[in-house]
This record gives sequence, structure tokens and C-alpha cells, in this order.
Amino acid sequence: MIGSPWAALSPCTAACVTGEPPRSRAARALTARRYAAFVSTLAGAAAAGGRLQEGEELRRRARALLADLGVSLLGGTDGLAVPEPVTGVGTLVVANHISWLDALALLAVQPATLLAKREVARWPLVGPLVRRAGTRFIDRTGLRGLPETVRELGALLRSGETVIVFPEGTTWCSAPGGVFRRATFQAALDAGAPVRPVTLTYASQGVPSTLPAYVGEGTFTASFRRVAAARGLSVLVTAHPALRPEGHDRRSLAALAQEAVSGGRQGVAVPAPRRPSPTTARPGHHPAAGRPPHLPVRAP
Repeated sequence: MIGSPWAALSPCTAACVTGEPPRSRAARALTARRYAAFVSTLAGAAAAGGRLQEGEELRRRARALLADLGVSLLGGTDGLAVPEPVTGVGTLVVANHISWLDALALLAVQPATLLAKREVARWPLVGPLVRRAGTRFIDRTGLRGLPETVRELGALLRSGETVIVFPEGTTWCSAPGGVFRRATFQAALDAGAPVRPVTLTYASQGVPSTLPAYVGEGTFTASFRRVAAARGLSVLVTAHPALRPEGHDRRSLAALAQEAVSGGRQGVAVPAPRRPSPTTARPGHHPAAGRPPHLPVRAP
């Protein structure tokens, strides 16, 4: 249903994806090794059971899966959640959407509850992982479940959880992409939660690349094969100053977040921390922690 706030359309097609990886015998051998490593890590994640929803376990598995595929995670040293020692609310992380790799990159930086379209649950390989990680799934083509989704997200934020959403509603081949849908920003307003805009950018051999993009009529399997065969692939996670919800409605908050993600505000690159944080008791929960000096929370 085109009129739904979740029924986003992207003009990007398979023609947008450039930089096909080599098809030599050595390349095929490398791809096979990466497949095997990825499946092995997934098997370990399945064996972890409920522990996968624990912060550091989820972060570790996501980082391992990126490494299995030869994808480097680039940036600084801190997570994306904004410590709220007084109110204890969580953070709504909003990012542009390019690839199925986006979720792994963000979870490798910040253990969180992920909001994803219901089709993701049926994807091969990745689908079972995100289900076990506690992902909330939505129907982006209908309005009926939207109010309940917003209420659920608000409750998660009030409980101290970090929630990751992709407000563009669909994938684009690069950043900036589409218009941010406003519905999920209502959850931040209802909970009084800060919003952390994040920009994801991909490169191959240090050059901006659309190779990881999952767009058009291509299948997940084809996209996965392309990523697994790539050389020198990297993802840069850039966190922008958090936005306070006070004084905003969801329209203005979404507009400010989109401005930040599309390059209107200076950001700080943020990768996965190098060692576990002893304060992370559950995904996105940060008991009384000091605010990172280089990731300020400032009023818009």
C-alpha cells in the first residue's frame, strides 16, 4: 500500500551496484572459506541460545560475522547509546539503510534491539540470527500494527534499551538516501529519549563503493555471494551529536536526524569497542555512565 508510512520506494536498481568481485579460482577459494567461517559463527550463535540477547555476546557475534566476510569496521572507540544516569531512558539510533550488512555493523558497535521489516526474518543465514537476537519485526506495507509498534518501542526506550531503526524504510545504494519516515520518532518523543543519528558508508579498497547495496530485484543470496567474494570491503559507522526530543514534534525531529545523517552535521566515526564493557548488563543498557566527551548531547 503506497500510502503507508512504511511503504517506502527507492529508485535504486541492480544497475546501481558496481564493482563486481573477481571470478578467478583464488577468488572462489576465498569465497568458500568465508562461507564456511560465516556458517560456523552462525552455528555458534545458535548454540548460544538466550545468551545472544546479552550485550557483549551479541556485539562479539556481529563483529565475528563481519570479520568472517572480510568486512572491516572503521571508526573511533565508543558505542552509540547516550548515557542517561538520571532518567535511565534508552537511545533511539537512526541510520541510513544500504545493505543487510547495516544491521551487523550497528550491532557490532552497539548491542541493541533492532526494528526490521518482517521479510528479514525469512532471509537465509541472517534471518535466524536476528530472530534470536530479539529483533522486533514490522509490516512496512500496512498501518494496522503501527500504533502498537510505536508503543512497544516507547516502552523499550523507557526501560533503558537502545533501539536501532532505519527510518528510510527501504535500502538505497548509498548515502544520503530517502526521506525519513516519522512514525518511530514518536516513540522517542513519548519516552523522552535522545535520538542518535548515524551514517553508514561503504568502501572497497578505500574507494566509496555500492557493492554491498541490497537494492532492486536482486536476491539476498546473490548479495551475500557478492559481499563474500569482495576484497578490501569496509564499513564506516559515523555517529552524530545526539538530538534531544524536547521542543520538537516527530516531523521536526525526523528532519533534523535526516539532515545529520545526510551530512548536514559533523559526526564522529564509531566502531566496535576493542574490549567488553563491564557495565553492559543487557543490550543498550548503560547504568550511570559518564557522557563521552566527543559525542556530546546537544539541543537542536
